[in-house]
Amino acid sequence: MPVALARPREDAVADRWITLDVSRLLSRARHRTPTGIDRVELAYARALLDAKDRRVRFAAWVPGLGLLAYRRSALRRYIAALERRWGTGGTAGYPAAMRAWSGVMPIPARADGLHLIVSHQHLDRLHRRGRRAERLCVYLHDAIPSEYPEYARPGGAERHRRRLRNSVAIADAILVNSHSTARSVETYMAEIGRRPEMLVAPLGIESAFVADRGADAGDAEPPYFVCVGTIEPRKNHLLLLQLWRALAERLGDATPRLILAGRRGWENENIVDLLERCPALQGKVTEAGRIGDRALARLLADARAVLMPSFAEGFGLPVAEALAAGVPVIASDIPVLRETGGEVPDYIDPLDGPGWSRAVLDYAEPQSPMRAAQIARMRGWRAPTWDAHFRNVLSFLDAL
Repeated sequence: MPVALARPREDAVADRWITLDVSRLLSRARHRTPTGIDRVELAYARALLDAKDRRVRFAAWVPGLGLLAYRRSALRRYIAALERRWGTGGTAGYPAAMRAWSGVMPIPARADGLHLIVSHQHLDRLHRRGRRAERLCVYLHDAIPSEYPEYARPGGAERHRRRLRNSVAIADAILVNSHSTARSVETYMAEIGRRPEMLVAPLGIESAFVADRGADAGDAEPPYFVCVGTIEPRKNHLLLLQLWRALAERLGDATPRLILAGRRGWENENIVDLLERCPALQGKVTEAGRIGDRALARLLADARAVLMPSFAEGFGLPVAEALAAGVPVIASDIPVLRETGGEVPDYIDPLDGPGWSRAVLDYAEPQSPMRAAQIARMRGWRAPTWDAHFRNVLSFLDAL
């Protein structure tokens, strides 16, 4: 989707080169669906490829070779193939453009340039790469592994602390997706004693999720709810599965359905045991697994609500996507989700099982008062856009 980029100032900034690091995108060709961070790097690549009045180049860091340029034409082909793959959740092999490098020599640094890294790729090794002449701007998506190490993969907490410390110690500017993430980054600024410029830049919503809903939206029979996200302890799927087991034992065939959209992650043995071995959940809870954006948008369209009982998030993209699609949300009462959803969703403590049960039962009713009230609140909600995101980001970068 084309994005209208902010025009550069009428001075030397207009001649500044922006080098976008696309290392993560080039490593994701095998993946059938994108993560939230993948979506961000893809959005930046699309926007800067379409920039007519900015000097932009694209590069990826290759161990042993350094920073290598990537042809714009090859990158366009690669992104088009990747978007088709991710849009459908397809199983095709590598896109044909995967290895179309423009050369094998490292890109020379430019003193008038800006190097932009919008994924967490390589941030834990910034100090090893050496300081280049360009200014450096990085996008930090969360501090979750460092703040909640119990939810991280083994070694993940310390690795993420290195990313945050390196970013604060080396970068000239930092972008973050929420004020919640900004507060987390500020603790590292205080620790290190350095304060790079920082901008809160909420993520935009893909066009697949922005649609007008019909009058009968959400009226599917039997009624169903959707939980979007990787199946891992931080997302609190265990609460939902215990809730659904109790509902199934109480309501039998009248139990509303729960659909889990997302791959299986890590440290989730208890969740998997319930999914695979609990008789009460069979036929009541379904794993959709990895599905593309278009399929996910269709799945959301007829849901009674999206459920997001997470303990921690960096931004809460499924909340924004659901609201953009006109789908109600029941979410954890944590600051970052209130920041993303505003006054629209119904918020419940992530440990309040009875509260979640009452909300699900209310929303499952055809004339649900809670659901009707949220739909009324939704009329004043506006989805964040990539246009606004890039206007703010590029104005910020121009001012550095």
